[in-house]
Amino acid sequence: MSLQNPFVYADEKFADLQLLRYQVKGFDNLSLRQKCLVYYLSEAALWGRDILWDQNCRYNLPIRHLLEAIYKHYTGDRSRQEFQAFTVYLKRVWFSSGIHHHYGCQKIMPAFSEAFLRQAAAQLPAGSLKLPEGRTVGSLLDTLCPVIFSSHILAKRVNQTDGEDLLLTSASNYYEEGITQHEAEQFYARQKAAGDQERPVMYGMNSKLIRRPDGSLAEDTYRSGGRYGNAIDHIVQMLQAALPYAENERQRTVINTLINFYRTGDLHTFDRYAIEWVADTESQVDFVNGFTEVYGDPLGLKASWEGYAYFTDAEASTRAQKLSDNAQWFEDHSPINPAYRKPTCKGVSASVVTAAILGGDLYPSSAIGINLPNSNWIRSEHGSKSVTIGNLIHAYDEAAKAGGMLREFVIDEATLQMVNRYNAECESLHTDLHECLGHGSGRMKPGVDPDALKAYSSTIEEARADLFGLYYIADEMMLKLGLLPCKEAYQSQYYTYMMNGLMSQLVRIEPGHQIEEAHMRNRALIARWTLAHAPEAARMVNRAGKTYVEVTDYPALRKAFGTLLAEVQRIKSEGDYEAARLLVETYGVQVDATLHQEIRQRYEALHLAPYKGFINPRYKVQTGENGQITSVQVTYGEPYDQQMMRYSEQYATLL
Repeated sequence: MSLQNPFVYADEKFADLQLLRYQVKGFDNLSLRQKCLVYYLSEAALWGRDILWDQNCRYNLPIRHLLEAIYKHYTGDRSRQEFQAFTVYLKRVWFSSGIHHHYGCQKIMPAFSEAFLRQAAAQLPAGSLKLPEGRTVGSLLDTLCPVIFSSHILAKRVNQTDGEDLLLTSASNYYEEGITQHEAEQFYARQKAAGDQERPVMYGMNSKLIRRPDGSLAEDTYRSGGRYGNAIDHIVQMLQAALPYAENERQRTVINTLINFYRTGDLHTFDRYAIEWVADTESQVDFVNGFTEVYGDPLGLKASWEGYAYFTDAEASTRAQKLSDNAQWFEDHSPINPAYRKPTCKGVSASVVTAAILGGDLYPSSAIGINLPNSNWIRSEHGSKSVTIGNLIHAYDEAAKAGGMLREFVIDEATLQMVNRYNAECESLHTDLHECLGHGSGRMKPGVDPDALKAYSSTIEEARADLFGLYYIADEMMLKLGLLPCKEAYQSQYYTYMMNGLMSQLVRIEPGHQIEEAHMRNRALIARWTLAHAPEAARMVNRAGKTYVEVTDYPALRKAFGTLLAEVQRIKSEGDYEAARLLVETYGVQVDATLHQEIRQRYEALHLAPYKGFINPRYKVQTGENGQITSVQVTYGEPYDQQMMRYSEQYATLL
């Protein structure tokens, strides 16, 4: 399918998910050299797919292989109810890169029977299912069926329940089975004590913690020749293919340093790569490829694999550039303790980009803004690079227009009109403030362990960046910089943020569950804390049997956000674990069952999917007689199931 209309979004909906498409607008305007660079960086972003699946749970890959073999070779009636339920389950597993929900982390329970699965597997053609040596289909099913069908076995991918052993109760595959939380924390505490206190590497980032035969612990490092070596070798091969098309010498150094890191697994080399990457602000085509975010590790140390390639949208980057150019002003006027402000903001670069491909932990569900690197000392000494992914935001906005969500949950017509008028603009600005400045703001107190907040680190960090954006979006500086059309426009963001944190995000929580995911905890924390500490600013009201958020004093709401920002920054800067625990557990975790039931009923009546993700475009190259690439074309329209099956065949590296 060729996109005649430049944006075609709604593609497929199942369970609580909707698949969208994004257009790589501007790709045709790139030079052939740049298109080749995008192509090879995109291939590098796809070759790491199996790594994430294995990181999410040790059974994910064999389960995927089993399900895909049945989906491909099933000869029964595909219209029968159990096969349809099987198909929905497989699509959900694809979306989540495993058997646990991509956002809520709970086990995805199948609506088909174990008997159906066993019967379908027994009818598979010989050789259609890859089996480990010595295994039969029956013995494989004996292992996998309890994992698939029991709600008690490996129930959560990431467990964050206070007071429980977070490793023994999490299904994620960053620690060998049986290693306790205390053992892991002690292991890395010893590494940190023996390491560089001023410029620490990101301990544990690229390894699985294992137990030796003598009972001691060791790291199985992700590298060429090590864990995930086959996948990493393919990534390296694509990065090497990209080198001749690098836009400048700095970018060539970035790619070579990343290749060296992949080959060695050395974390000091990774820091050098991160420093070089931050310094490359001239390249139009850019990428992220590697072990990046730590949300999937219950201890917040080990990073999931992700990859994406993108190029800068120069026209749309004006807004982000204005923010980064004034980073020092925002830092100097922050409501936080002056001792925790950065005296000098270094290397803050920001841009709006067009995603060319999504891979690993950014696919199919993706962030809309990213700020890297995560190392605090690199941010402080060398700066950070922030991107807002413009074509994904636009796709989300287009898909939301037909939803009716705002009309159902916004309190009155006047507020709805205000939100409809300013919401898209304010959402983008808040994302820019969050990514471009929020994550890069503030500084740690000397000697504080950057991992001191442990399981609460991600939630506190996201709250810090969100609060920074909320506080400053209402500042007169936004008008001076020409980033808002009028001084009241920020109220749209305030209202929708409170509504989301208090109510509408609850549609993503299953009945009887609490809030687990860091971003959701962060939003609930901010909204509920503000409701409790600034009752003059906002409240919950009931009108005609429905609950709404009512904001009664927007300036007072901003003051509350500033107060909470100061406390969250203090917690971060001082590594105050107990204060972080109390703040998150008090305001960010529990769910009001009565309100939850009401919100879900109202939402279900709208027939919407609470989660959205993307189907990637596909790049095809043409070569001349000498083997040189003569053109790169981007195509759209590959069905979701075909893309997933193709990826499993084309980019299979593990098992």
